[in-house]
Amino acid sequence: MSFILALDQGTTSSRAIVFDRSGAIRALAQAELEPIYPQPGWVEHDPNEIWATQLAVVTEALARGGIEPREIAAIGITNQRETTIVWDRETGQPVHNAIVWQDRRTAGDCDALKAAGYAEMIAAKTGLVLDAYFSGTKLKWILDNVPDARQKAAAGRLLFGTVDTWLVWKLTGGKLHATDVTNASRTLLFDIHRGAWDDALLALFDVPRGMLPQVVPSSGVIGETAGNILAARIPIAGIAGDQHAALFGQRCVSPGMVKNTYGTGCFMLMHTGGTPIRSRNRLVTTAACTSGSDPAYALEGSVFVAGAAVQWLRDGLGIIRTSAEVESLAASVPDNGGVYLVPAFTGLGSPHWDPYARGAIVGLTRGATAAHIARAALESIAYQTADVLRAMQSDAGIALAQLRVDGGATGNDLLMQFQADVLGVPVVRPQVHETTALGAAYLAGLAVGYWTSAAEIDRQWQAERVFEPSMSRDHAQALMSRWARALERAKGWAD
Repeated sequence: MSFILALDQGTTSSRAIVFDRSGAIRALAQAELEPIYPQPGWVEHDPNEIWATQLAVVTEALARGGIEPREIAAIGITNQRETTIVWDRETGQPVHNAIVWQDRRTAGDCDALKAAGYAEMIAAKTGLVLDAYFSGTKLKWILDNVPDARQKAAAGRLLFGTVDTWLVWKLTGGKLHATDVTNASRTLLFDIHRGAWDDALLALFDVPRGMLPQVVPSSGVIGETAGNILAARIPIAGIAGDQHAALFGQRCVSPGMVKNTYGTGCFMLMHTGGTPIRSRNRLVTTAACTSGSDPAYALEGSVFVAGAAVQWLRDGLGIIRTSAEVESLAASVPDNGGVYLVPAFTGLGSPHWDPYARGAIVGLTRGATAAHIARAALESIAYQTADVLRAMQSDAGIALAQLRVDGGATGNDLLMQFQADVLGVPVVRPQVHETTALGAAYLAGLAVGYWTSAAEIDRQWQAERVFEPSMSRDHAQALMSRWARALERAKGWAD
């Protein structure tokens, strides 16, 4: 058994990556996932497409690498997090499309709960802000709006899971209904201090306990694949939500270490050790990866639209043909020309939490071009990250020494340099960019002894490039001040 297989199920694609003992990628396959937009602000996926694409890319990756299923020592799973799936225990069929983490249909429900005074209780137990981003109100919506769902749930027929749980159920042929602590901590139903589903929260959201998966550590063998799935019984030994997996893959496992993942959204996590830090700046407190009963925590800031802004330039505006073209287009002008793009297409996340914000482009003149808009889109990713980091440093009382980065957009040198400039700290890009999948692989490999210790995988992490800040702090502050003015013009638009 020579390899570890990571399943990386994301918002825009399903991927399978095979890693060897050195942490190097031996094979990779990817399939795009088609989003469904039933109404403005609503975002869904077909759960069966999630499974079909994930299984297909596993088969493709193994074939590309010339790897037999019996050569896989273990499987690690990492996933888009708060996305909510409900399915029938007997038929195995979803009762509704998956409601994606970006979906805003339950913003009004969250407002009602806030008005009723529940926000503080929810934050104290879960560490989360009461927002439509998280799973609890999505699950309640499905139970309230799908015909017969409540009756079936009360009778024990329906199961709930985030995407990791759905994949585990499918991989094991319906034998295992489980999630890990990181994914559970994103549901609004889980007490992160006790490490258990909470009866008061279940009552508040009217969710039967029997729908909920078993909660397991992030690293540990929980079962094996059904023999008819991959023609081998392979241990499933690692599960973590994508951002938690990236934190682990970046080896940010000590208090004060910070990583930022640039994907569809942008997600910054700071490890805070065994003690949860309650945010005063509207960040969330979340579980970090575990391998046993000892808890671990992180502070997190979530930016809803990052790389998706570049996809919008491609698919919505048509000013680039491929996402890779955005760097050269943005670099064709020396600055943003006074143009700021606020990509609040699905509201604003941390630290603003405004579900009614909408996208805006401000500062346009007759001299503005597609290149200025492209540059403004890239810069918006860095500005949003800077907003989160400012809040995070204030909460933790820790000044950032460096920012470790990963995700697809880190290949954009212009963006990475601008990020270092506005933050005023070095931005460090690792040799292995696929740190989300690598984190899932590490979690699984450690559980089965493929890697013998944390120290062994620590030695594998290496920087590929360090972007040093080169902009004056006065200039950076001036840019951030104008960004703040642009933000104010986008807030509350849909209310």
